Amino acid sequence: MGITYQDAGVSIDLADSTIERLQERMKGLNGPEVLGGIGGFAGLYHLMGFKDPVLVSGTDGVGTKLKIAFAMDEHDTVGIDLVAMCVNDVVVTGAKPLFFLDYLATGKLQAGQFHSILEGILEGCRQGRMALLGGETAEMPGMYPPGEYDLAGFSVGCVERDGILDGRHVQVGDEVLGLPSSGVHSNGFSLVRKLVDVRGLDLHAHVPELGGVLGHVLLTPTRIYVPQVELLRTVADVRALAHITGAGIPGNLPRVLPEGCGAVVHLGSWPIPPIFPYLAGDRVEQDEMFKTFNMGLGFLAVVPKGHGAAVVKALAEANEPAYLVGEVVAHPTREVRVV
Repeated sequence: MGITYQDAGVSIDLADSTIERLQERMKGLNGPEVLGGIGGFAGLYHLMGFKDPVLVSGTDGVGTKLKIAFAMDEHDTVGIDLVAMCVNDVVVTGAKPLFFLDYLATGKLQAGQFHSILEGILEGCRQGRMALLGGETAEMPGMYPPGEYDLAGFSVGCVERDGILDGRHVQVGDEVLGLPSSGVHSNGFSLVRKLVDVRGLDLHAHVPELGGVLGHVLLTPTRIYVPQVELLRTVADVRALAHITGAGIPGNLPRVLPEGCGAVVHLGSWPIPPIFPYLAGDRVEQDEMFKTFNMGLGFLAVVPKGHGAAVVKALAEANEPAYLVGEVVAHPTREVRVV
């Protein structure tokens, strides 16, 4: 017999059989807007219910958080991270998420690992209230160390042109609300890993002040804010939204502020999860932490002056915690200060 593709290290059958096992769950996730099923050359989506639609797209990956997943040999949460990092960027515009596509690249597929990753992606799409329209699995022998892989994806949403949130209506005096993060999310893991290394931290150790094993706490998946944003917009006149990713609050809130506006965010107005001071120890200054991590606030919303307290109360009544954390101020360069 001649040499086969499998002899070269690529198993098409494994990828196909794993996806087939998940087909029924995909059907339960996807609505009538999805035409056809998974497995074609491209995904088909029928755009319905919009009068003047504007498509919104976002793309991202999980980054070096994957190194923690490899070290812990736990892969069931990184798919949620992947979806979250894309869809959270889309909903800041006011868009309704429509669908998601993923890309997984690895040296050699491992059945259990692959299944766990896909289960996480499906769960992320459920939380993000959108279809999983398709994806790509690339098995590339020699490109990745054994057991390692990379993930990327993108999501697409839609918003009516007159409903786009772009911060243009933000005014000096408006109030800034914060929605809590689930932890580190999926940013800053190069610094996380550096701190684990230089401080000699054990990912497999139980840390009492964290209430769990360090590696498990770090793998807590990124929160998906689609339901919270939908609720927020039913109880508030939202003027801007910001997803707090790399560069933290000081680097992300300015992206949705108009010219002439900055903001002040007040320390002590929300609880900072213990993972952040634990990681920092005495090695990282507070300013650097805030420029790298979300520090407990994964999403910010700007609402009109005097409305913040009522919005926080309305969200609390729906069992969604939120905090009044700051206000918009006049500033020529959109600076955001955490004080």
